[in-house]
Amino acid sequence: MAVNKQMEKTPMPEQEPQIRAANFEEVAKGYTVEMAVNEAQRCLHCKTRPCVSGCPVNVQIPDFIAQIAERDFEGAYQTIRATNSLPAVCGRVCPQESQCESKCVRGIKGEPVAIGRLERFAADTHMHAETECAVKPVPNGHKVAVIGSGPAGLTCAGDLARLGYEVTVFEAIHTAGGVLMYGIPEFRLPKTIVQREIASLREIGVDIETNMVIGKVLSVDELFEQGFEAVFVGSGAGLPSFLGIQGEELLGVMSANEFLTRINLMKAYRDEYDTPIKRAKRVAVVGGGNVAMDAARCAKRLGAEHVYIVYRRGENEMPARLEEIHHAKEEGVEFLFLTAPVQVLGDEGGRVTALECVDMVLGGPDASGRRRPIEVEGSNHELSVDMVIAAIGNTPNPLIRTTTEGLEANRRGCLVVNEETMQTTREGVYAGGDVVTGAATVILAMGAGKHAARSIDEYIRGKGR
Repeated sequence: MAVNKQMEKTPMPEQEPQIRAANFEEVAKGYTVEMAVNEAQRCLHCKTRPCVSGCPVNVQIPDFIAQIAERDFEGAYQTIRATNSLPAVCGRVCPQESQCESKCVRGIKGEPVAIGRLERFAADTHMHAETECAVKPVPNGHKVAVIGSGPAGLTCAGDLARLGYEVTVFEAIHTAGGVLMYGIPEFRLPKTIVQREIASLREIGVDIETNMVIGKVLSVDELFEQGFEAVFVGSGAGLPSFLGIQGEELLGVMSANEFLTRINLMKAYRDEYDTPIKRAKRVAVVGGGNVAMDAARCAKRLGAEHVYIVYRRGENEMPARLEEIHHAKEEGVEFLFLTAPVQVLGDEGGRVTALECVDMVLGGPDASGRRRPIEVEGSNHELSVDMVIAAIGNTPNPLIRTTTEGLEANRRGCLVVNEETMQTTREGVYAGGDVVTGAATVILAMGAGKHAARSIDEYIRGKGR
């Protein structure tokens, strides 16, 4: 097989920044066939396959890349799908630069192979060509309940369905997809892609029931009474954290969770929808992760003249993906590093008028391993804004653990599990994703769902012996 010695990744076509900053269409346009084949030929097909070790769901990366190089695009998709239930999603939102691509040997003297872009290409090519429904596996006579239809729940459900389990997914809101639907903007992850991935799981027998709030409509105990032999909790971390500063009760302060849900799930950016949302002129987004980047870029697209990322550490400490930071900068988002909010200011009508901030300097490492920000005395200054969005993290909703006996949680409200099996402190109940780790990445949640599916299968088969 020919090897392409080009040192840099094959560029992916994108919308121009000044154009995309005014619409919600997907930023990256995807590879053409020739681009994909060219990039696939950069793979060295190392015997040790280090890239696979960096993938939380164990995609056989060199195999599917070789198939793309040979123009067997459907074969490439099927190779990915053997271990990854959501390839079109992962190809778009996984932090490949810190996972599979970080292990790529081509990255030693140049740029790594664009594994994520090739995964997206294979998935999109399959979706455009797909004509036949998947074949349902032979039922094995056992039932499993999955709570939550985010990436952890969907992965667990898909893996169990392929093993013949009758799987029912219980989703609290009216649309399946979890954070993929309410948290990630259309310009990064089109919702039609998410729903196509979910439809493929339904085709193999996964039943998804929406508007089912477990802990209210049904309890975990009642699920067992209905004949489910195991329960997987993948309910995510949807409870937003706030700033804890004076003035955050003012009109114009909201969590990134609410802001993004109104935009992504409730289509507030489209004129034909009645979803109310504030269209501010000057917006401060507090935080430095991917959620902060998403909120800032959405605010820009809603017409804000100035959007500021207010982050208490430096750019090198930001947890957001480099690609998201780069895109935000291109689109005109302004970054205020080493800056921390101390008070939200408002007018007589209770509306936001400014964010009072202080300058910071970095000291020694804290518990997270990053340098600790220290306030500079007397550095108080005001940032004129009419909206403040808190994007400093989420925690799990306590509903399930407070309505289910035997479930233990840590001080952050995350469920305690056995890391080897993903079983909680109650027999037959497993958990994974953000409900265990706190807010993390889509692919790590998927890896947890896959891990739990294997353990649930072993648990149920063990009971039958």
